[in-house]
Amino acid sequence: MNIAVWIVQGLLALGFVYSGWLKAFQHEKAKASWGWVKDVSKTLVVVIGLVELLGALGIILPQATNILPVLTPIAALGLAAVVLFGALFHVKRKEYRDIGVNIVFFALAILIAISRF
Repeated sequence: MNIAVWIVQGLLALGFVYSGWLKAFQHEKAKASWGWVKDVSKTLVVVIGLVELLGALGIILPQATNILPVLTPIAALGLAAVVLFGALFHVKRKEYRDIGVNIVFFALAILIAISRF
């Protein structure tokens, strides 16, 4: 089970690194990839990206280094909150096709939080 959770953590971290990197450091590519980025302030998009990057580190490093491993499930809950709010944002904008990714990321983050607490 531990190996499966590590695989999920790695996949989720990769997804958030990709997403967070685009939002935080490649705003033009983010605009081309996601329509909602054009309608939100650049500052908010960058902050979301930085939170995603920190969360990706948080679901890997504490558990891997055994330094404050309790931070791993806390980071997973934080990322679950980010994608939950993202899904609600997409519902408000009637962007239903974008919600699938949010649901998958939410489920994986919750799985990590439950497994690591």
